Amino acid sequence: MKCLFLESLCLLCLYGSLSSELNGEEGLMLLAGPLQSQKNVFHCGGPIPPGSGRYFDSLRGRGLTHFQVPLSWHRLLPSGQPGQPQRAVVSCYRTLLNQILSAGLQPLVILHASTVPEDLKSQFGGWESPELRGMFALYAEFAFQEFGELAHSWVILSHLGEVWRDGPPPPDETYRQDLIQLIRNIYQLYHRSFGDQGKVSVGWSASDNGLLSPIQTSLTMDFLSLRFESNCASTFNLTEELTKLKMTSQDVPILIYKMTLCDCADSRLQVLGNVLQVLRGNSMKIEGCDMMDVLGTMEKEDLPTSTGVLGNSSGKTNSYQTVWDKFGVQLESERDLFLNGSFPSDFQWATSSESFKVEGGWAEGGKGETIWDRFGHENKVFDNQTADQACDSYHKVDYDVYLLRGLHVNTYQFSISWARVLPSGYRRSRSHKGVLYYQKLIDALIESGIRPVVTLFHWDLPQELQNQGGWTNSSIIEAFKDYADFCYSAFGDRVKTWNTFSSPWVVSYAGYAIGKHPPEVQDYGMGSYQVTHNIIKSHAEAWHVYNDKYRSKQGGEVGIALNSDWAEPSDPSGYRDVEAAYRSLEFTLGWFAHPIFVDGDYPAALKSQIDKKSKECPHSKPAFLPGFTLEESRRINGTADFFGLTHSTMRLINSSDGGCAASLQGVGDFQSRVHPSWSPTTSDWIYSTPWGLRRLLNYIAAEYLKMKKVPVYVTGNGMPTEYGGDPLNDTSRVDYLRRYINEALKARLLDGVDVRRFTVQSLMDGFEGRQGYSQRFGLHYVNFEDPDRPRTPKQSAYFYSQVIKQNGFALSLPDGLDVRPTQFKPPSKALPPSEVPSKSKVTWERFSHQSKFHRQTYHYGTFPRNFTWGVSSSAYQIEGAWNADGKGTSIWDVFAHKPGSVPGNANGDVACDSYHRLQEDLYMLRALEVKSYRFSLSWSRIFPTGLRSSLNQKGVDFYNRVIDELLVNGITPMVTLYHWDLPQELQNFGGWENSSMTDIFADFSDFCFSTFGDRVKFWLTFNQPHTIAWSGYGLGRIPPNVRQPGSAPYRVAHNLIKAHAKAYRIYDEKYRKSQDGLVSLALGSDWVEPKDVNVLREVVAADRAMQFQLGWFAHPIFKNGDYPDAMKWQVGNKSELQGLAESRLPEFTEEERKSIRGTADVFCFNHFTTKTVSHATARLAPPSYEYDRDLAEEEVGESPSTAIQNQRAVAWGLRRLLNWVQAEYGDPEIYITDNGVATDSKTKWDDAARVFYFKTYIDEALKAYDLDGVKLRGYTAASLMDSFEWLDGFKVGFGLHHVDFQDLNRPRTPKYSAHFYHRVIKDNGFPTPEDEKILYGNFAKNFIWSTATASYQIEGGWRADGKGLSIWDRFAHTPLRVFNDDNGDVACDSYNKIDEDVSMLRQLKVTHYRFSISWPRVLPDGTTDYINEAGLSYYSRLVDALLDANIQPHVTLYHWDLPQALQDIGGWENETIVLKFRDYANLIFRRLGHKVKFWITINEPYNIANVGHGYGAAAPGISFRPGTLPYIVGHHLLKAHAEAWHLYDDEYRSKQGGIISITINSDWSEPRNPYKQEDVDAARRVVQFYIGWFAHPIFKGDYSDMMKTIIRKRSLEAGLPKSRLPEFTAKEVERIKGTYDYFGFNHYTTVLAFPVDFGNLQHYDADRGAGTIADRTWLDSGSSWLKVSPFGFRRILNFIKEEYGNPPIIITENGISERGPVDLNDLHRSHYYEKYINQLLKAYVLDGVDIRGYTAWSLMDNLEWATGFSERFGLFYVNHSDPKLPRVAKTSVATYATVIACNGFPDPATGPHECLNHEVEGTTSAPGTPLPPVAPVNFLGITLSARDAEIGLNTLLALLAVAAMLGVVCSSFYFLKTRRRFEESRPIRLTPNNE
Repeated sequence: MKCLFLESLCLLCLYGSLSSELNGEEGLMLLAGPLQSQKNVFHCGGPIPPGSGRYFDSLRGRGLTHFQVPLSWHRLLPSGQPGQPQRAVVSCYRTLLNQILSAGLQPLVILHASTVPEDLKSQFGGWESPELRGMFALYAEFAFQEFGELAHSWVILSHLGEVWRDGPPPPDETYRQDLIQLIRNIYQLYHRSFGDQGKVSVGWSASDNGLLSPIQTSLTMDFLSLRFESNCASTFNLTEELTKLKMTSQDVPILIYKMTLCDCADSRLQVLGNVLQVLRGNSMKIEGCDMMDVLGTMEKEDLPTSTGVLGNSSGKTNSYQTVWDKFGVQLESERDLFLNGSFPSDFQWATSSESFKVEGGWAEGGKGETIWDRFGHENKVFDNQTADQACDSYHKVDYDVYLLRGLHVNTYQFSISWARVLPSGYRRSRSHKGVLYYQKLIDALIESGIRPVVTLFHWDLPQELQNQGGWTNSSIIEAFKDYADFCYSAFGDRVKTWNTFSSPWVVSYAGYAIGKHPPEVQDYGMGSYQVTHNIIKSHAEAWHVYNDKYRSKQGGEVGIALNSDWAEPSDPSGYRDVEAAYRSLEFTLGWFAHPIFVDGDYPAALKSQIDKKSKECPHSKPAFLPGFTLEESRRINGTADFFGLTHSTMRLINSSDGGCAASLQGVGDFQSRVHPSWSPTTSDWIYSTPWGLRRLLNYIAAEYLKMKKVPVYVTGNGMPTEYGGDPLNDTSRVDYLRRYINEALKARLLDGVDVRRFTVQSLMDGFEGRQGYSQRFGLHYVNFEDPDRPRTPKQSAYFYSQVIKQNGFALSLPDGLDVRPTQFKPPSKALPPSEVPSKSKVTWERFSHQSKFHRQTYHYGTFPRNFTWGVSSSAYQIEGAWNADGKGTSIWDVFAHKPGSVPGNANGDVACDSYHRLQEDLYMLRALEVKSYRFSLSWSRIFPTGLRSSLNQKGVDFYNRVIDELLVNGITPMVTLYHWDLPQELQNFGGWENSSMTDIFADFSDFCFSTFGDRVKFWLTFNQPHTIAWSGYGLGRIPPNVRQPGSAPYRVAHNLIKAHAKAYRIYDEKYRKSQDGLVSLALGSDWVEPKDVNVLREVVAADRAMQFQLGWFAHPIFKNGDYPDAMKWQVGNKSELQGLAESRLPEFTEEERKSIRGTADVFCFNHFTTKTVSHATARLAPPSYEYDRDLAEEEVGESPSTAIQNQRAVAWGLRRLLNWVQAEYGDPEIYITDNGVATDSKTKWDDAARVFYFKTYIDEALKAYDLDGVKLRGYTAASLMDSFEWLDGFKVGFGLHHVDFQDLNRPRTPKYSAHFYHRVIKDNGFPTPEDEKILYGNFAKNFIWSTATASYQIEGGWRADGKGLSIWDRFAHTPLRVFNDDNGDVACDSYNKIDEDVSMLRQLKVTHYRFSISWPRVLPDGTTDYINEAGLSYYSRLVDALLDANIQPHVTLYHWDLPQALQDIGGWENETIVLKFRDYANLIFRRLGHKVKFWITINEPYNIANVGHGYGAAAPGISFRPGTLPYIVGHHLLKAHAEAWHLYDDEYRSKQGGIISITINSDWSEPRNPYKQEDVDAARRVVQFYIGWFAHPIFKGDYSDMMKTIIRKRSLEAGLPKSRLPEFTAKEVERIKGTYDYFGFNHYTTVLAFPVDFGNLQHYDADRGAGTIADRTWLDSGSSWLKVSPFGFRRILNFIKEEYGNPPIIITENGISERGPVDLNDLHRSHYYEKYINQLLKAYVLDGVDIRGYTAWSLMDNLEWATGFSERFGLFYVNHSDPKLPRVAKTSVATYATVIACNGFPDPATGPHECLNHEVEGTTSAPGTPLPPVAPVNFLGITLSARDAEIGLNTLLALLAVAAMLGVVCSSFYFLKTRRRFEESRPIRLTPNNE
């Protein structure tokens, strides 16, 4: 055909004139259509073609009146049922009809053509089928209902002739009649519904005229729709053809709705004339004519297509149009089609977090304030929430990385808080602690194989920079550049991917345009554009810094993470909306992306639109767009190595007139909306529209990545759920992620977009900006109500981990997975039987004589590289599904279902539901990074009846999945065949008492070996057979609850051993060669310690206990195939004594012994506790295994208890047990297959007790391996998670993970112990920490080396030479105040032994000696009214003796012994004491100051104030006003000190040249749980309330804000009118501040702190709000409060440096006590001094702490205040049983003297140092002064052993305060009671020196 433009033009002119002529003729249709899409008729299979609205307008403008709309039957009703329409298609047609009407056209709707759709035909048949015709009638009714009000012209069937011919051939007329009736019915249906509003037609071709003419008269129609198809080359006359038709159609109007005339090039004008003549003629009723097809198939230039709608000057189609053309026509079903496939193998799977949302620690480590901190503190967040603690990630690096390992991500994206590393925003304010936090996080990620991706800025601008204008100030560009430079230099050696900014559009828009985010600026027109301008330039500068300085060295990449929704036109066919959608993207994504990725400048659409608005609104420019210079554009263009995209949702965009409004929509001339069908989320912004991601990725690739091909990283994708409801079962998030990730997969695989990473937002719930914690984006649930901030995986976390595992959506696991299990080597030879007692008694001989020091000393080291770290569970305890999928009933099912069997009637029906939650268990195992997982098979799940004939394949399938998944995750399965859950059907036949069980078990084992053995290489036949035999068949406590203690246990054990042996032989003979695995059994054993190791009978009893427990099973298997002789002897003799003919212990035949011997490849045991035993002659009746042993058992009383009775934590027993096994069983390879501790159900995640347990037990295992040579090969922690704990049900838990059994989802949450255990695994033990490594070096040459005493503790002479009474004299002579009724009447008699004391000091070679003056010795009544010259003479002689020995005196004016006369008038409570103390000091300065150059005013004011006047445990023993009196006393002490200092400074310093200060004491405090902000805060309070109470006023002025705020708040809350803490006047503050020449500091120990709420109680401990404990690994001392923790010494010294300006420090006390028998070889004290002084050296050398001197406490053993002489701190022993009180040097004297001689610690690498060769005299007991025996002690009038007296002392001290409270109000009594609960014995000790 030839189609000429001229002829087209002619046609248009003709039909234009026709339109004009016929304007007045009503109803004439000038018809166009139908709509085309991709050259096909449009059937609403996708979006309406773009530009259709404009096309309809053009048609109407040319005079056309109607437009054809053919409906698609099968698209509208895919099932054929009107009740199941495809609503999107309905909506599409309605939209199309409305567009046609809007353009002024009328639609001509065609119900159907002719052909039956295949999907309907397959269901109902062809037109001959009545069912199909019925469905068509329903379809017609549906169409009329949906579209009838929009269309008034209808064609029922447009190709009736084809339908007619499809029927059976004549003479069968039934079909035709039925068809006619169908048309008639539809016609009538329409007119019944719409009356005469519209018209209905049928259509046929003119060529069918002869075929249809016979029935035309029968047809019911309003007009006839006619199709003409003819060729001008043939004879054709239009008028003629129409005339013929008219004659047969009964004058029905005719619509020429399709007219095709071909090959009319030569006569086209004639044809057009004919058409015009027909239409003008009056002889025919012409309804209308098709004006588009008059000239055949001539191309219509106006026909809308999917291209060319968006015009541009170049005429080129833009990227948006291209993407819209590709995807806009997709059917919904095509759009949502799920793609199965995988991403590339190197794909990055990530999750993310943002600093201010998760870190918390808002003021920790010197962090600066951010704009979000300020925003939250101004109560502008939902529910006044803040991010102060958030998820506490600042303290929980290990917790967060644990989650990441569980997820299995290989990438983690997080942001750095600018204000944390540079608090002010500038490098000069660098925070070392902030940098360390990120160093720790990055290192932890890399250590776990996770790639760190770091965002430099995610919204949390330092407030100091905001104060200068923030992002509107161009100076921030240089600040950001420098910040980026700093981060690259600090972290870039490990971080290889950087985002400069994340979602900068949010910063510009939400922060500076609409003011919804901080800094709350509302300046869209200028502010937001300037912010974007500066951000882009900042990004470019940061990129160039990296490119120029770091790329070549670090090899990383830098990009930007831009956020963008996808935008689609609200009207898919409206070109204006398409343009608006494109424009909206340019105003959001293009605003940032275009300058960076395209040409260095803003997009043309953005610039032209703003320019347009400027012209339209000259007086109120709604926007001002800054311009880039040419140089800036060049510097910006190309500054990204990747395109980061954060995307969550999409919007529908429609064009609008924004007027002059200064807003995004106003300037952009567009509006956005969401479709009502889209799935909403908790956020009013985010709707689930996954297809938008694929389209956006395609757009980015087309628009921004043409010039520079860089990869695309999806840097964030996620949705929020609400705070309430079921937070863990987040199925909506699962669906969201599934669909969005799949769209990314489509973009990668189908579209070729280079997507290389997908990041789920976010790792865990966090602080979501203005919404606070009300919206949850996390894969992990965070409980913000709990101070622990526990993190629990949601279902989405498990889903995402599965996606990662499959690397997308692969239908099967990828090939090539290395699932080779760990290989083991077998071993072993038969051993001779054990003797009685066994040679293994050497274990007791070796270890039982250990000193407590040696036993407790922590050992640092590591296990071998191939050591196996595992965790355990068992089937009944975790699986649940007790009767699911064909599982049989077990004896535990039956037992637990009996009411009263288990607490709370708990059972294992569901337990942890591990049968259905395998992926959740694997998550935990991955996170722990264990090498092995020990689990058991449920016999009744595999063989429901216990026999192979009942095989349950679903049970087998379950364990196959478990094993396969473990191997895929690199975890070795360690499988237990039997863990107590016997099939009930086997128990019905006697269970393990039936000897046939050996064969039945062997067959079960055979099946398991053959089924799973290709992958399982470590088998355990039985778990704790001792428990099965004794607890199940002897005590009857566990199923099967048989109580036959004398015989059944032995029979059962006999069968168990034989069953084990048979299973082993089966493996050995049938499977070992092919499977190469190991078989053993898990024995259970306590360690047993003889009560008195020096008594042989007790040692024999202990050995017998071991043989009856461990040897019962181990001896036959590992030695000679028979029971131990100790058992055979005992049971045989007992049986004979009971009158039995034979032993109750069965015998093995020789063949059985041979078969049993050597049936274990390794030695495996479970261990939990240690007992003490002694010999006892047990009764004969009734016969019992228990009585056969002839033992009495006791707990190790001094050890910590656990949640299970009689199972104390006695760590040292494990080392001894390992050594015993080594000695007894021929040094086998050993695996600890279960070890752990129970905590009660109230302990959820903060399980410090379990941490201590593992810390001590694993260390004892390490000692056995590293020090003793035990071949320990593996350790298994019990257990993976809390579970059904047998007889304890769910009351206790052994788990490393908490399981919430009240929640149907059984959520698993890692506990503190899980993170600890993971650290042990990663470290492979306990490598020596830096704190423990010795530093070699020296102190300053003039360093002070000293030792100390106090007057009351050593002087004696309590009434000598006119001395007055002190408060300690009164206190010690009061009953029940001092242990053993000791007192200081004589003490060490130093009042009379100056020469001996100075001699000791000479031996030590100290440079100084610190002692105190007894105030009542020089001023008996406390005033200067009477001066006791004899007392002064004593001190003068002492000072002279010291100076003669070249030892400088260091004098303490007050060390607690206040004159009683002053106490009688109120003592330190009476403010007059301030001047009395000044007078006393004046006397001493005047009389001794010319010889004394070192002064201390007051020693340990804390103890005076709180212990003496709060707890009442020291003189003066006041405890009835604990809320006020300590603070009053402290107030006066500070004033008294200040007055004495000023006195010396004003009157004596210039003459005497001395220095003076106060000595303050304090423990260091660490958080009990270092991962917990609450514990960190508690530790901080402990230190501030301790050292800060007195140091803060002196060194900084006034009490600390913390103390003042807390005490005032609590006082007012209790109804008091003011704070209980007194206030200083401004003048007093100034007088006290600065009253020091050095910081005198006493320190002994460290505590672990945790928060305690005392309610409304008003006292010091309640104000402090903290309890304290000690780490169990810290060495004990003779004082319950003092644990050896040297690391704390360095830390508190650094605290003093940082807090108080690095003052000169003299350590005025430091030392350790012992108790009990005297041992001059005081290794623990030598150890203490070496460790503590070395920490002092580290503080001095490494940390720059200004250390000037060190004082050891104490010179000699003395009266340790309320503990009397029972606690000994001395370097020299004082023998109080000798009236001469001789002093004897202990070993520590030589140690300390050596340190002094060396002035530190010489480096051995430099060779021998001469200081090590000095001699110290008198280090052994002097002749004639033998060490006294441990004498009985008089305690409360009762003579007791020293040990019993010690216990009595502890009891006394616990009751002491109560005794002092008699007659006092109940509230005070309650206070003391509460204080003791949380302070243990600390409230009644004098910390830290207890002198």
